[in-house]
Amino acid sequence: MAQENWHQLSGAEVLKALDSDPSSGLTREVAEARLDEYGPNSLPRQSGPGPIKRFLAQFHNILIYILLIAAVVTAFLQHWIDSGVILAVVVINAVVGFIQEGKANQALEAIRKMLSLEAQTLREGRKEKIPAENLVPGDIVFLQSGDKVPADLRLLQCKELQIQEAILTGESEAVGKSPAPVGGETDLGDRFSMAYSGTMVTQGRGHGIVVATGRHSEIGRISEMVSQVQQLTTPLLRQINRFGWWLSTIILGASALVFAFGFFLRDYTFDELFLATVSIAVAAIPEGLPPIMTITLAIGVRRMAHRNAIIRKLPAVETLGSVTVICSDKTGTLTRNEMAVRTVVTYDSDFTVTGTGYIPDGRFEREGHPITPTDDPVLQQLLEAALLCNDSQLNQNAEGQWHVNGNPTEGALITLALKAGLERDPLEKKLPRTDHIPFESEHKYMVTLHQKGDLIYIKGAPDHLLEMCATQQTGNDETELDPGFWKNKLEEIAARGQRLLALARKPARGRSRLTHDDVREGLVMLGLVGLLDPPRDEAIQAVKTCQNAGIKVKMITGDYAPTACSIGKQMNIGDGEHAITGRQIESADEEDLLALVEANDVFARTSPAHKLRLVEALQKQNQVVAMTGDGVNDAPALKRADVGIAMGIKGSEASKEAAEMVLADDNFASIEHAVEEGRTVYANLRKTLLFLLPTNGGQAGIVVLAILMGMVLPITPVQILWVNMVSVVTLALALAFEPPEKGFMQTPPRDPSEAILTGYFIFRIAYVSLLLLFLTLGAFLHLQEIGSLDLARTAAVNVLVMSTIFYLFSSRYILQNVISLEGFFGNSKVWIAIGILLLLQAAFTYAPPMQLLFGTAALPPATLLLVLAAGIATLLVVEFEKFCTRRWKGRQP
Repeated sequence: MAQENWHQLSGAEVLKALDSDPSSGLTREVAEARLDEYGPNSLPRQSGPGPIKRFLAQFHNILIYILLIAAVVTAFLQHWIDSGVILAVVVINAVVGFIQEGKANQALEAIRKMLSLEAQTLREGRKEKIPAENLVPGDIVFLQSGDKVPADLRLLQCKELQIQEAILTGESEAVGKSPAPVGGETDLGDRFSMAYSGTMVTQGRGHGIVVATGRHSEIGRISEMVSQVQQLTTPLLRQINRFGWWLSTIILGASALVFAFGFFLRDYTFDELFLATVSIAVAAIPEGLPPIMTITLAIGVRRMAHRNAIIRKLPAVETLGSVTVICSDKTGTLTRNEMAVRTVVTYDSDFTVTGTGYIPDGRFEREGHPITPTDDPVLQQLLEAALLCNDSQLNQNAEGQWHVNGNPTEGALITLALKAGLERDPLEKKLPRTDHIPFESEHKYMVTLHQKGDLIYIKGAPDHLLEMCATQQTGNDETELDPGFWKNKLEEIAARGQRLLALARKPARGRSRLTHDDVREGLVMLGLVGLLDPPRDEAIQAVKTCQNAGIKVKMITGDYAPTACSIGKQMNIGDGEHAITGRQIESADEEDLLALVEANDVFARTSPAHKLRLVEALQKQNQVVAMTGDGVNDAPALKRADVGIAMGIKGSEASKEAAEMVLADDNFASIEHAVEEGRTVYANLRKTLLFLLPTNGGQAGIVVLAILMGMVLPITPVQILWVNMVSVVTLALALAFEPPEKGFMQTPPRDPSEAILTGYFIFRIAYVSLLLLFLTLGAFLHLQEIGSLDLARTAAVNVLVMSTIFYLFSSRYILQNVISLEGFFGNSKVWIAIGILLLLQAAFTYAPPMQLLFGTAALPPATLLLVLAAGIATLLVVEFEKFCTRRWKGRQP
C-alpha cells in the first residue's frame, strides 16, 4: 500500500481508503488475503554472524590460543599424533560451544515468543485477542492503559488517551491523543490523531484502524530500534574470562621456568623439553570451562522456565542467588486473584454473601438469615451500579470453569449481581451506556453515564468517593451523608482482611458527555462492598522458605492498612498490627524512610512513586532487591530494582519490558523457586570449578615434578588431552545438573561481591591437586619397576581418571558428607557420565587403535584393583578433610 498522510485524513476517509467497517472490522477472508499481501506485522530480523563466523568465534579464547600454538609447534617437530590430538580437542571444544550457542539463541527466541504482544481487535463484529503479528491494514484495534501499541494506527475514538512516544520522538512526556485530523506537514510528535507501533499507552483508552504494519511502520523505518539479541553473558562469566587471562599468565610463566630449568640443569633435548612444557600447558588449561559455564547457566534458565519464571535478562540468573529482600505485590501474587464479595453494607443494613470465587452461585444473608436481594431497594440499586459500571466479562469455558475477562474486582461485582438474579443484557438494554470515564490510578474511580435512565454510576476507592458524596441512599429517600458511620464501617470490614469498594450514583440531568467535574461533588452514596482474595497456600509456604533463607519479604499493596495487616498476618509478613501508609512514605525524609523500611514489612495505600522510594531506600541499606509489579506505572520501580519481576498474566507490556523476569503464573511461590534456582546455578558453577581445577592442577604438577626430578614423563601430552577431554565432556557436565543441596535455602544469601575462589576453595584445589599428583606418580613408579613404560603410563592415566571419578562424588557437596545413598545416587546424570567415561576408558586401554594413538597397553586385573583403590582413597581423604573442616567451622564463634 502506498504511503499515505493518514494523520490529515478524517476517520471516515481512512476507513473508506482501507475498506473497513468500524462496527464489524475485517472479515477473516479479507484479513488472510491482506496478511499474504503485506506479510506479518513483525520487524525484519537482524542478520547476525553466519555459521562460519560463529564457529570461528569459538576459538577466540586465550586458553585456546595457547593450545593452537602448541599444536602448530608439535606439528613442526613432526609429532603428528600429539599435534592431531591437540587439534581434535580444540575442535571438539569449538563444536560444543557452537552447538550450545545455537541452543542459547533458540532459548532466547522461545522467551521472545512467550512474551509476544497480543492485540485486541475486531473481526467479523466480534472482539478477540490475536497475535500482533497477524494484524493487517484495515484491522480495528482497541487500546487501554498499559498496552503497547501493536501497529501504526489512525485513531477513531479516544477517551483521555495518552501515549508515551519517547522511542520515536525523544520526548519524555506522554502525548494526549485526539481523533481529529491534523495538518499534513505536522511533525511526528504532533500527529495527535496517530498511535505508532511500539509506543506505550499510559492513560485512557481508545481504538483505531491499522494503517501500517511491520517494516512499513514508523518503528520499522528506524534501524536503531530493531531488537538486539540478548547475549548469554553475565558478570560471573566476565569474571571467569579475567580468571582465564590470570591462569594463562601463570601457565606460560611456569612453562617458561620449567623449560629453562630442564634445558640448563637437566639433559633433556629440545624436543623433549618442548613436549614437556606443552604437557604442562595442556594439563593446566581447563579447556572445557567456557562451554560448561554456558551450559550450566542455560540449564538454570530452562529450569526456571519450567517453574514459571521466565528470564528476560540473563544476568538476573546470578542476581537471584543473592537477593536479600523481595518486595511483593499482594493481589494475585501472594493471594489467589479470585476476588469474591463477602460483605455488602448500605446505610440501612449489612449483608453477608456466600459462594466461592467467580462461580455465580451463592446467597445473601442479613443477620444470619437468607434474604431476597431484590426486596431491598437500596441493595437493588447498588447491584445495578455494580453490573453497569463495569468493563469486564464473566464467562464459563467448556470445562465448566468460570473466569474473568478483565479486572478481577469487576468480575467479583458481576458475580455478586448474578447471585442476586440480575441479568446483564436486559439491564444494559434498559439503561444503555452513552459515555464513561475509565478507571485510572490517578483519580481511583470509574464513571458511567446512562442518559436513558438519567443516571451516573460511579465506583472507586471509598475514601475518595466519601469526599465526593453529599447524601446517602436510605430506602427510597436520600439523607445527609453520615461520614462517621461510613468510616466505622470501613475500619470494621477492613479488619476482616477484605478489600473495600464504594458505589454511588448521581442524576445525569441531561448530560451527554462526562467530565471529572461532573462527579467531584453531589454524589449519593449507595454502599460499600468488601471483597476477599484469600492467600495462596503455596505462597504462604514460599514466604516461610524465603524467610528461613535469610530473605526478607515485604508486602506492598494499595489496600487499606487494616486489610494489609490482616493478609500480612496470614502470610506471616509483619506483626499483623502495623502498616506504613503511602502518606507516611511521602512525608518521610530520607533518614526517616530508611528507619521505616528497616522496621516494617507491610506497606499499604501505596502508589507507584512510593514503590520506587522504597526500593531506593532498601538499596541504600546495601540490600539486593527483587521487586514485583504489573502496571505501566510500576516500570520505574522494576527498572530500579536489582531484579524486576513482572506478572505474566495480569502484567502490562510496559512492566514486562522493564523487568528482568516474568512470572508465567503471577504466583509468589514461583519467585521463591527462581531464587532457589539462582542459588543452585551459582553453587553448581562453583562446584564445577572445584572439580576441574584440582584435576588440571594434578596433571600439571605431575609433569613439573617429573622434569624437576629429571625423570621420564609419567603421562604424555596426548594422554593428558585425553583425560581433559573425556573428564570435561562427561564428568564436569554432570555437575551442571546437580539438584540443590539440602539446607541451602536455610542459609543467608551470598554476598554478590564475594570472590569465586575463596580461601577455602584455594586450599581444597591445592591439596586435591597434590593428592592426585602423588597417587598418579606413585602408580607410575610402581608399575615402571615391574612392567613396560607404556604399561606404567596407562596405569597412571587410569589412576588419574578413577581418582577423578571418585572426586566427582565429593564435589557434589562442597562441605556435606557425600557417603550416603543420596550422595551416590541423588544425581542420575553422574552415573550416566561415569558409565560413558568407563566405556571410553576401556577403549583407551584395550582397543588396539587407541593403543597405537595414545601409546597405551592393556592392564592386568591386579593393576585394575590398584586403580580402584586409588579412587576410593581419593574419596576417603577428601571426605575426611570435609569432616575436619565442618568440625573446625562448628567451633568458630
